[in-house]
Amino acid sequence: MKPAPPRAGSRAPLASPAPPAPLAEAEIEQLQSLLDAVPAPLEALDVSALDGYLCGMLLQPQPQALSAWWPGVLDVEGRPAPTAFDAAPLQALVLRRHAEIERAIAQRDWFDPWVFELDGADSPSEALQPWVAGFAAALDRCPALLALDASELLEPLALLYLHFDPEDLEDADALLEVIETLEPPQDLAEAVQDLVRALMLIADVTRPRATAPRRPPARGRSPRRHSRTP
Repeated sequence: MKPAPPRAGSRAPLASPAPPAPLAEAEIEQLQSLLDAVPAPLEALDVSALDGYLCGMLLQPQPQALSAWWPGVLDVEGRPAPTAFDAAPLQALVLRRHAEIERAIAQRDWFDPWVFELDGADSPSEALQPWVAGFAAALDRCPALLALDASELLEPLALLYLHFDPEDLEDADALLEVIETLEPPQDLAEAVQDLVRALMLIADVTRPRATAPRRPPARGRSPRRHSRTP
């Protein structure tokens, strides 16, 4: 039997938009090259710090406009780029990654953070520090997340900031107390899994879902790894 034709005036259901395609390895390398090409004296983020920065912006209690966070991509101090600088190719790749992370956070799905295995690193923290530094830069630029009075944020933030030297964490006594109770990750895979879990726990506070939230991604899935020299 052939399906009955739609009745006059009826509308076909709208298809859900396709999820953003993750950047391929070659595109990540292209993105790093474009960041390296940002003219001096600007100091652009590298791809790992950029990834943490985007997560820090996407976890703010209120959505952040592109104009609010883009200057921090091109320069750690947010200085404006020269008018002759064409940022369009760079911005296109950054926005694709932004959309990918935004979807993962909204759906509480796993995604692969851009954390690179460093040659000769003595601990997982060395590999995660650039990523966490980018995350911290986002919170410095937009402190609304840290302004929330929510005890539920302490543990997930501690899972991220434990990768810093405690002496670098100023005016963070409550956070340091929680960090002291945590077991450091044994390897990079565990550290990355803890990182993603922390982000989803933060999202439950700053970007709660209308329906019951899914459990944060469980351990056991191996993250994608990249080798990168410091």
